[in-house]
Amino acid sequence: MAPSNSSDSSMPAEIPAPYGTGPAAAGSGASAVASTPKPAARIRTHHLQQAKAKGERFAMLTAYEQYTAEIFDQAGIEVLLIGDSASNNVFGNETSLPVTVDELLPLCRAVARSAKRALVVADLPFGSYEVSPEQAVATGVRFLKEGLAHAVKIEGGAFYAGTVRAMVQAGIPVMAHIGFTPQSEHSLGGYRVQGRGDDAARLVEDAVALANAGAFCVLMEMVPAETAAAVDAAIDVPTIGIGAGNATTGQVLVWQDMAGLRGGKMAKFVKQYADLRTTLSEAAKAYADDVRSGQFPGPEHSF
Repeated sequence: MAPSNSSDSSMPAEIPAPYGTGPAAAGSGASAVASTPKPAARIRTHHLQQAKAKGERFAMLTAYEQYTAEIFDQAGIEVLLIGDSASNNVFGNETSLPVTVDELLPLCRAVARSAKRALVVADLPFGSYEVSPEQAVATGVRFLKEGLAHAVKIEGGAFYAGTVRAMVQAGIPVMAHIGFTPQSEHSLGGYRVQGRGDDAARLVEDAVALANAGAFCVLMEMVPAETAAAVDAAIDVPTIGIGAGNATTGQVLVWQDMAGLRGGKMAKFVKQYADLRTTLSEAAKAYADDVRSGQFPGPEHSF
C-alpha cells in the first residue's frame, strides 16, 4: 500500500509544512531544487483509511533504533511501532510491564529521525495513561513532542473510549489495541486467546466504541480469525492483526521474531523470514577465531 497520487475530492491534498522541515539540503536556488529527487510521500493516517476503503493491505513492524527503522522504512513497511515490547526485546525484562516513558522516548526519537516515509507509532507503556484522560493526554503529548512520534497506541476496550476521545481532541492520533493486551496479562490470566465464543461480541463492542471515540485504527492481538473478521466488518477504520487471521487491513510482528533474532519457542502467529540469530552467531565466532589466530587485523586493515 502506498499513498495515492490521484485526485481525491474527499481528501484534501497535503500542503508543505508551514515552518520548514529541518536543516536545508546542500545547495540552493532553482538548480538545486531541480536536481533534488522528490522524496517518497509520508504515510499518514488517512492513507491507512484509504487502504481499507480500496481493499488494500499494509505492513507494520516494531523498530527500536536507527538501523532497523531505516532498513524497514526503505523496504516499504508502512507503519513502524516503538512497542512497549522493547521491555522484552531491548531492556531484557520478562514482560512489557516494567518499561517506562523515559526509557521509550529515546528509542522513539531514533526511529522517528530515521524513518522518512513510514508512519511512526509509539506505545504508551503501562501506568502512563490509565489514571485519567488528562494523564493520557500529557503522556501522548510527550511522545509527539519529545519522541517525535506521529501517533500513539493504547491498550484497552470500551472503558477507554473517553480517554481516546480526549487525546484525539488534543490533536493526538490514537491507535487502539484490543483482544489480548499484554499490559493486562496478570488480570487476563496469562497469554490467552481473547474473543472466543460469546466473548466475541464484547470485542466487537470494544472496537465500535473506540472507533466512534476517534481511534484511527484498531489493532487486535491473539483473537480468533472469525472474531477479527467480525470486528473488521463492524467498523469503518482499518484494523491490524497479530495472531488475528488475515481479514484485517494490516499485519504487525515484532521484528526480532520476524527476522529470527530472538531464540526460543515462537508464538503460533509468528512467521520467521530470516535466521539472523544464526547469522550473527556465526559472524561473531568467525571474528573471535580470526582475532585469536592473529588473522585479524591483517595488513589490509592496518595503517
